Amino acid sequence: MLCLGIETSCDETAVALVRDGRLVGQKLATQIDVHAVFGGVVPEIASREHLRVLPTLFRELMEESGHAPEDIDAVAVARGPGLLGALLIGVSFAKALSLSCNARLVGVNHLWAHLLAPGLERSLPFPALGLLVSGGHTHTYRIDSPVEFELLGKTLDDAAGEAFDKVAKTLNFPYPGGKHVDELAQETEPDRKLFPRAFIDNPSLDFSFSGLKTAVAVHVQKHPEVVLPRMDDVDGASALGALLPDAREHVARICASFNWSVADTLRIKVERALKKTGHMKGLVVAGGVAANTMIRETMADLAQRYGLDLVLPGPALCTDNASMIAYSGWLMAELGLQHDLNLEAVPRGRVVPMDWHTRKAG
Repeated sequence: MLCLGIETSCDETAVALVRDGRLVGQKLATQIDVHAVFGGVVPEIASREHLRVLPTLFRELMEESGHAPEDIDAVAVARGPGLLGALLIGVSFAKALSLSCNARLVGVNHLWAHLLAPGLERSLPFPALGLLVSGGHTHTYRIDSPVEFELLGKTLDDAAGEAFDKVAKTLNFPYPGGKHVDELAQETEPDRKLFPRAFIDNPSLDFSFSGLKTAVAVHVQKHPEVVLPRMDDVDGASALGALLPDAREHVARICASFNWSVADTLRIKVERALKKTGHMKGLVVAGGVAANTMIRETMADLAQRYGLDLVLPGPALCTDNASMIAYSGWLMAELGLQHDLNLEAVPRGRVVPMDWHTRKAG
């Protein structure tokens, strides 16, 4: 079965083909440069960029893979959560393609797709505890199958990725700034008393990172010398450090301490979830923030202590991509699941419904 995946949930436009669980090809257009001048994603601009580049990416993917649209058996699309306008571009394109090619339509939960993405690289152990850490979400799940996810904990305010972005913006790092925070954090040891680990002194599995973000902002206000003089388009920590030669060590300590506070908060909540859920075979960590060095090391140590199979996607599968959408759609289609043309896009803040139906025989 050949499944096309379409991703337009935020600021990445992507298409990919998966055949029988293997990636055939993919095309991606990033909007980072477009939004960098604003220091974050502008929804209206994101929607217009999706509309502009999606048809071209699809044509290029078909040509490079040697396939025709008529070869597609299923069209999978990220239906949410995400920016509503951006999602509607992908969903509308998917519906039209499904109708014209007589292919089944599959609406994919973008969050579940992140956690299933490593299945393109290796087998996934079930049941598993899933930790999703991205720009908009910090969730833990019990995962029993590709379509059985039980939400255990979620962020009550800022997600981990949002906190990284806002801390980077406070320091005047170029957008997206999370990678710069991670790189500078590796230059020194964290001060574990500098910033709080928010919302851990309770039995809840939910997350809160707004207090940590505020604590960093207050510290930076007291030490304005750590703020970059200009938001240059620099590549790598060494270039950033060159802009602050006298305060580099202080900036690195801020980054390392913030990094540790996020990673240890995640560890505490994941360990708490493991104790509540009972026996798990694996720990799956996914999402854009799953590329963070300290978080990967912290989760690796936790998995080893609990005897769990650690599943970490490669860096290319951590960020938003269409490969994970195509793979998730293929898994659903293999189970006989699909949607009709009434499929709705689901914006961030709403629960993505499990409203698929079973494909009728014949």
